[in-house]
Amino acid sequence: MPRAVYKNVDGYCVPQAFNEECVRSALKYEPQPEDLFIVSYPKCGTTWTQHIVYNILNDRPLPNTMADFQRKMPFLELKGAQSVRDMSRPGAIKTHMPFRSTLFSKHARYIYVCRNPYDCCVSFFYHAKNKPDHQFADGTFSDFFEMFVEGALAYGDYFDHLLPWYERRNDPNVLLLTYEGLKKDTAVWVLKIADFLGENHGTRLRADPVALNEVLARTSLETMRQMLSDSEKTTLNERLSYEERRPQRVKDAGEVTTLLRKGIVGDWRSHFSADQVKRLKERIALKTRGTNVMSLWDDCDLP
Repeated sequence: MPRAVYKNVDGYCVPQAFNEECVRSALKYEPQPEDLFIVSYPKCGTTWTQHIVYNILNDRPLPNTMADFQRKMPFLELKGAQSVRDMSRPGAIKTHMPFRSTLFSKHARYIYVCRNPYDCCVSFFYHAKNKPDHQFADGTFSDFFEMFVEGALAYGDYFDHLLPWYERRNDPNVLLLTYEGLKKDTAVWVLKIADFLGENHGTRLRADPVALNEVLARTSLETMRQMLSDSEKTTLNERLSYEERRPQRVKDAGEVTTLLRKGIVGDWRSHFSADQVKRLKERIALKTRGTNVMSLWDDCDLP
């Protein structure tokens, strides 16, 4: 059975293309009072949330290049701790690293983005399949599903990642949101994010419907897909550590892309077999026993 390939850095499973010293520096990073983190398990809405936060904080369209964007929104474990120290502020720090006490500080702020495990599994499958450093081009959804239910993926087990943040969802410096909620009530959640970033941001957007609509337009999935597809080759090349693993071609816009695919809720229905639904339900029951975390998706018609 084909399996996506990752590497272990000091006990943390990360994509092969990540520089080990960058990962180690990320593990040692101590949050500062001005730090704002966007945290998620992979393929749960991180990119969309980054774009929303950027637009609220900077009140203007995104830069023309991903490099400029990443200077304000650095990816901690990909670029290393120095990228955070050098970042242009205001901005936010992206990370998929699992919860640990050293990265959590009552003085920093955290937006945690989560997505129902069924759709997360499907989206992560396509991500792995189209990232050459995952060495999973010939893998099937069934192959990937086995890794997902085992928790044998980059950044570890989905539920181990989600639950510590769910427990802190009511902390004053934590905003927990779901991809599904953001998709269903985008304007409502944009305003909640704005309030979390600072009362002045929420007040400004409520007082100026034109400004709010501009944020919504600039952060629509279609607008982001266009931007990301234009820079896809650059993004992939940055994430690959050696030439022979670079893709021979980059998917055209409209085909499967690595950062933004369909962006829909419920895509799992076209991928999961009845047996896979049963097995993931059993996994959910085991991992979430004693919590009500799955109530986050009560209105999503999950199995």
